[in-house]
Amino acid sequence: MIKTGKTYVIAEAGVNHNGDIALAKQLIDMAAQAKADAVKFQTFDASALVTKATPKAKYQVKNTGSDDGQHAMLTKLELSKEAHLELFAYCKHKKIAFMSTAFDVQSLDFLSQFDMPFIKIPSGEIRNALLLWHAAKVGKPLIISSGMATLGDIEFALAFIQYSRGNAAPPSSEQEIMQYRATALNAGEKLTDVTLLHCTSEYPTPLHQANLKCMAQLATTFEIDVGFSDHTLSVVTPSAAVALGAVCIEKHFTLSREMEGPDHLCSLEPKELCDMVSMIRDTELSLGRPVKFPQPNEFETKKIARQRIVAKQEIREGALFTQENLTTARSPIGICASEYWNFIGQVASQNYIAMEPVCQFKNQ
Repeated sequence: MIKTGKTYVIAEAGVNHNGDIALAKQLIDMAAQAKADAVKFQTFDASALVTKATPKAKYQVKNTGSDDGQHAMLTKLELSKEAHLELFAYCKHKKIAFMSTAFDVQSLDFLSQFDMPFIKIPSGEIRNALLLWHAAKVGKPLIISSGMATLGDIEFALAFIQYSRGNAAPPSSEQEIMQYRATALNAGEKLTDVTLLHCTSEYPTPLHQANLKCMAQLATTFEIDVGFSDHTLSVVTPSAAVALGAVCIEKHFTLSREMEGPDHLCSLEPKELCDMVSMIRDTELSLGRPVKFPQPNEFETKKIARQRIVAKQEIREGALFTQENLTTARSPIGICASEYWNFIGQVASQNYIAMEPVCQFKNQ
């Protein structure tokens, strides 16, 4: 789906602006400096997203030091519509794509007016049929995070999106969307404009829970492009994901992990973000093609690095080649050492001095 010729890197600002538009602009500056392809925020109406009785997640309590509830926390982290317009214009000025994740239908409708490259479905909404229906109808490529998801959850989301794009009315049952997807797949109709991001919803994610190898299963099972939404504190895991086939990397970043807020502690700091993007680009350059063959510059090296058959001592014409008088050494000319055992027992066709390349022989 992401056909840029390189890994699409999304610098996830999320809510690390702490509700301050000036801080949000600094995050855009940072993402642009790191040469990320896009900077992404989060768009929501706290009152529509969460009830006042909903507690914080454990990691949010740990990272903020209190449990005053999700509603109170998210209310402080909202961005106004005016702020979105200002940030979009600022991203355009900085020549970096603006993105934001919508967590409710009203926010999604609002974001639809922006020229965003993708619509992002967050991990927590992978079974939100209402949001999936509206996201599929926007008509833009989708990126779906799969944190906390089973294969069944992922299949539901993909089937729902495929159904939504082919039907004017919502489905009446899960069976209906599954039947529609099965028919579509059997007809060769694939979701070519959807990218599935492997993700572990732990903030930060311990390295042993990153489970990058499962990306191969996701790509094969769903016949879809895969990427990695990374919540580890490592700058290496995104490059490892690229080496394993990720076409998109999403990573949280912040100006400082010392700042107050739910996501700062699981985010990269400025230099780390720059290092991560640089490592991804280096990884891309190093991947090459899935075929083993000598590189152009290796042919010159090969001439002097490979050993050839040489006389171990003086050999007179007519003498037999033996292990005592024949060896191998580096030489710009001569016969490859792979022929050594073919020479043993053969007759020297000329005189050789010690360490002279053996260039020909005749049979006894």
